[in-house]
Amino acid sequence: MFETTIAGSLPKPAWLAETNKLWPAWRLQGPELERAKRDATLLWLKEQEDAGLDIVSDGEQSRQHFVHGFLEFVEGIDFEHKVKMGIRNNRYDAMVPVVVGPLSLKGRVHQAEARLLRSHSKKKIKITMPGPMTIVDTIADRHYGDKVKLAMAFAALLNQEARALERDGVDVIQLDEPAFNVYMDDVKRWGIAALHRAIQGLKCTTCVHICYGYGIQANLDWKKTLGDSWRQYEEIFPALAKSKIDQVSLECIHSKVPVELLKLLKGKDVLVGVIDVASDKVETPAEVSQVIQNALKFVPARHLFPCTNCGMAPMDRDIARRKLEALVAGAALARKKLK
Repeated sequence: MFETTIAGSLPKPAWLAETNKLWPAWRLQGPELERAKRDATLLWLKEQEDAGLDIVSDGEQSRQHFVHGFLEFVEGIDFEHKVKMGIRNNRYDAMVPVVVGPLSLKGRVHQAEARLLRSHSKKKIKITMPGPMTIVDTIADRHYGDKVKLAMAFAALLNQEARALERDGVDVIQLDEPAFNVYMDDVKRWGIAALHRAIQGLKCTTCVHICYGYGIQANLDWKKTLGDSWRQYEEIFPALAKSKIDQVSLECIHSKVPVELLKLLKGKDVLVGVIDVASDKVETPAEVSQVIQNALKFVPARHLFPCTNCGMAPMDRDIARRKLEALVAGAALARKKLK
């Protein structure tokens, strides 16, 4: 009960990449960089296990960015001539690569990370990948000319990698879809269908992560415009409840999401965000436990998984580690109170 996990990314060590940045530059290159990525993955695996997390991940240590870390393995994309594009409905600008031809995988994407986790941990392991809608919202297109066709093309590639990850022994495959909180009508029109294509044929646990973004200034500014009640989830949760996805990961603590919206996910596992990634203040176990208690009014205990609100990539490494400890301690306290 209350199996703990994280949404995905963890801060990169200073010897691997720039710190406190969402798009950090690597410190190394070539074989040295690959070794450093492996070392950082093992370091964070140990930190997760020491903190007591039940479901561990690679912390996305091998990726410069949660979307582009996948795109780098895709043929048909031009990274040399990036263009500036407004993403998340023009919330902020980013330099993005361009789709210039038919998409295909160059080879395996996350094989090294998955096999490293599986060979070094007896816990359940999770690998995260960007969802089709969020990919489409983070890349320019000069080939397909249609968002849905482009999303389905990416979904097919995600499915190819996901099936291979399942064979590698991955227990949970998560697709990150922050764009679901921005284009709610499109979620119902084609976003969930694209997710279904991405998880087609999988027998492992599948999850979709939908948050209000990393703790970067552009996202903080956007949240200030959303009013006193954030009800984006209300528009998409009923459709997700009917979907084939097993789990939904969402933002909760220190957000203005009405907790009663969780009841709209009836029948799904709910990864409840109990750790704020937009604040350096480390939560107390009591604070974490209280968020779990509030969520229990609308989510059965067997379906509740305490988690982080979002990824921790831009955060200070020591603060992130302490937040992991608070996550586990708070879940333990909630368990104790429930007995």
